[in-house]
Amino acid sequence: MSVVRWPRLFLTPTQLSQLILSQKNPLKALDIFNEAKTRYPNYRHNGPVYATMIRILGSSGRITEMKEVVDRMKDDSCECKDYVFANLIRTYANAGLFDEAVSLFHTLPEFNCVNWTESFNTLLEIMVKDSKLESAYHFFVENCHGWEIKSRIRSLNLLMSALCRINRSDLALQVFQEMDYQWCCADRESYKILMKGLCEDRRLTEATHLLYSMFWKISRKGCGADVSIYRTLLEALCDNGEVEEATEVLEKVLRKGLKAPRKFRKKIDLSQFYHKDEAGIYQTKALINEALIKGGVSGSDGYRAMAVDLYSEGRIDEGGKVLDEMLQRGFRPSLPIYEAKVAALFKRELNRAMEYFEKMFRQIGCVPDKETYSYLVDGLCCDGKYMEASGMLEKMVINSFWPGGEVYGRVIRGLCLIGNTFKAVLWLEEMISQGKIPDTSVWCSLVSSVCCDEILSLNFE
Repeated sequence: MSVVRWPRLFLTPTQLSQLILSQKNPLKALDIFNEAKTRYPNYRHNGPVYATMIRILGSSGRITEMKEVVDRMKDDSCECKDYVFANLIRTYANAGLFDEAVSLFHTLPEFNCVNWTESFNTLLEIMVKDSKLESAYHFFVENCHGWEIKSRIRSLNLLMSALCRINRSDLALQVFQEMDYQWCCADRESYKILMKGLCEDRRLTEATHLLYSMFWKISRKGCGADVSIYRTLLEALCDNGEVEEATEVLEKVLRKGLKAPRKFRKKIDLSQFYHKDEAGIYQTKALINEALIKGGVSGSDGYRAMAVDLYSEGRIDEGGKVLDEMLQRGFRPSLPIYEAKVAALFKRELNRAMEYFEKMFRQIGCVPDKETYSYLVDGLCCDGKYMEASGMLEKMVINSFWPGGEVYGRVIRGLCLIGNTFKAVLWLEEMISQGKIPDTSVWCSLVSSVCCDEILSLNFE
């Protein structure tokens, strides 16, 4: 058992945060948190140390203990940041306690917090994802005009996204047009959401007008990140058989939207191939993407947007061309590009995805984060490669990315399925040492595996 090295004379909240963060077991961290006031009578917790303790308990599934700390934070009346409550709302929702999340938001006036924007948007996003659209609408109307909500642009984007998902881009367009009257300035995400919705609903005339409005609103100086929005319309026009219109729009995109140099604004010659069939449309789309890469994308933001889009669509070869062009121009690809490529490879070739992951880690020098590791473990488990998943989980822990209980449980159940009870028990011990509580399915898998081992040993005897 590790010995806690308390400071000799006095304790600061920063020192306490470091102490509790060094603990693998959240309950041990909570004991240290509670003991601090006893050891140092003049010590007082502040907002950041409460936030650290709440995050530790929430990420380990210790909801009851987390609630107690939240109540103490309210009683202490220390200044609290909005992100703390946003994370709390997310934790409650992930634990299936949606009513608790709503209740917490309504009790925010009791805390010393003057900005609720992130909490408001987080709860609205959860309602939208759970298809509680009517509740989301009423929640928005009732709370969006409070002085504590500093910006409504993200919440309006969420509502537009929800409407587009149910094929009501016409209503999303009305929300977009109302933004000016709500003193909100549409951002790039607003255009991206609405453009995708209009194109999916084949409202291409409205989508074209929307694109042109970008030229004099958010694309006046030319921004490579806009290329993702332009591609959505250009490919939708091609898919709808409007290839000539797509090439005309491309010219305007290169000239007015991306401010491409004149030498790169060459018109695509459609007379060189038949563009009315599926193969011709695919070729046209490839030429459009090539024109955007070579002529319009001038910075790393544009390359990132285009590469991530292509990989997410499963177009690995085209995404690779963007990556190669980016490297040739001296730009270093960011982690989201590599994550998108690994995700795309996982859907097609698991072995190739694993090879690329190793290359990404060793040669490229791009360090995977917790989400990447979790995605890889999940992918290996889904493919039935439980020993490889166990190895990936080990790397995750070595790099101090502490997995959630679901990740541990998935690997343990998988190891039990292939009869590796010993390894499963080792991961169970690691899971418990971190204060995470295995669910019933984990225990059932372990009991079943142990019983099978016993029956086999008796048969051999």
